[in-house]
Amino acid sequence: MVLLAALTGCLLAGGLFALALVRTQRQPRLADIFDLLDGRHFEVPEPEAGLGRVGAWARLHLGLAVADETQRRRLRMVGTSVDRHLAHKVVSGFVGLLVPAVVGVLFGWLTGAVSPLPALFSLVGGVVGFLLPDILLRRRDSAVTEDATEALLTFFDLVTLERLANRSGTQALRAAAAASEVTVFRAIGDALERARLEQRAPYDELGRLGRELELPALVDVADVMRLDEAGASLSTALRARVKELRDAHLTRTKLRAAETSERMGVLMVLPTLLFGLLFLVPPLLRLLSS
Repeated sequence: MVLLAALTGCLLAGGLFALALVRTQRQPRLADIFDLLDGRHFEVPEPEAGLGRVGAWARLHLGLAVADETQRRRLRMVGTSVDRHLAHKVVSGFVGLLVPAVVGVLFGWLTGAVSPLPALFSLVGGVVGFLLPDILLRRRDSAVTEDATEALLTFFDLVTLERLANRSGTQALRAAAAASEVTVFRAIGDALERARLEQRAPYDELGRLGRELELPALVDVADVMRLDEAGASLSTALRARVKELRDAHLTRTKLRAAETSERMGVLMVLPTLLFGLLFLVPPLLRLLSS
């Protein structure tokens, strides 16, 4: 009974702490602001209330951070801020820590048995819950990259159409980036805006963005767009390069589809083998017994 009362008090204290955290004014770190201005840090605008505040508190007071550039790239690809990702880690770890403890307390209260296993399970659940958002983000990396590549191909088509409408290379890029709110489009729009504020051609910024996001198609098209500065025929070269990129993407998609079909074929053979064993086992047992 004492354990149940203590657990109830912990839950109430946690709820009051969460309410106080939501009402607290969020203060960004000066280093993050400089990284954001230099283009080394990506932050998705989000409302003041919500999980973002939990992640900001964990980053400022617990010292949690996403220092891995690969992890930052994945977050940028899915359009999730660092603070929101840290909030998912904290909440998931807290749930993984709390659920085994609650189950253990209820089991001990019902049976009267005291065991250290719930504490061990709570520690394991907390660690697994804390790492779970990173694992899920890593598993989504391939699918998100493919979606970004398809979005880029659409972006290139829009740039080609804008270019055929007698717009300059920079104007075509801006108009195409403003056509959608997809994460890749917004990232390209931010890069173009940064280049405009720095009063320089946007092609270097697009190439840097493509290398950061590991999207070679964006780097290739940025190199093709540089021809606009030399006065070359940009529309023809751009359409040719986009066609090559689309054919390469289609080839990769067909190869993955073939690999998936092969794996499905193996799974279809297994039930057939098991069904055949059902007929073979009785005669074999009869032979062995005789």
